[in-house]
Amino acid sequence: MYKIIIFLLLIIFSFKNVSAEQKNYFLMLKNKKVNVRYGPSFDYPVKFIYKKKFLPVEVIDKKENFRRIIDHKKNSGWIHISQLKKSSSVIVLEDKILFKKASKFSRPLAKLKKGRLAIIKKCIPSWCNVKVESYSGWININNLWGKY
Repeated sequence: MYKIIIFLLLIIFSFKNVSAEQKNYFLMLKNKKVNVRYGPSFDYPVKFIYKKKFLPVEVIDKKENFRRIIDHKKNSGWIHISQLKKSSSVIVLEDKILFKKASKFSRPLAKLKKGRLAIIKKCIPSWCNVKVESYSGWININNLWGKY
């Protein structure tokens, strides 16, 4: 009797660990025009269209070749995996200063407004080296969408 109970508990805990391993992650849009659908198939109608290349999105579910995503404005839907690639971009969630070096005591280069898209070149703890249009510098990673 005890062996059966222990066996059932092991099965329950093993399923719990499988679901705990599935974590959300970020990808970015590969093209300038990306359709977001109501469901995970081309049979579903288009919900809305993104028109911003490199926009980071968080993957919250997957089904076959489709990924359910959510963006920094909490819009969600399904995108075909061919329209996504590994993320190397972030969205600034509040006005920030771009610095020459990875220090707030370094020379400021530009002020990045809320909603600005930045391409990541390299990250170290607490700082990322990014490119924004013609500017390149370091930004603190607090309040950025697209990077854990």
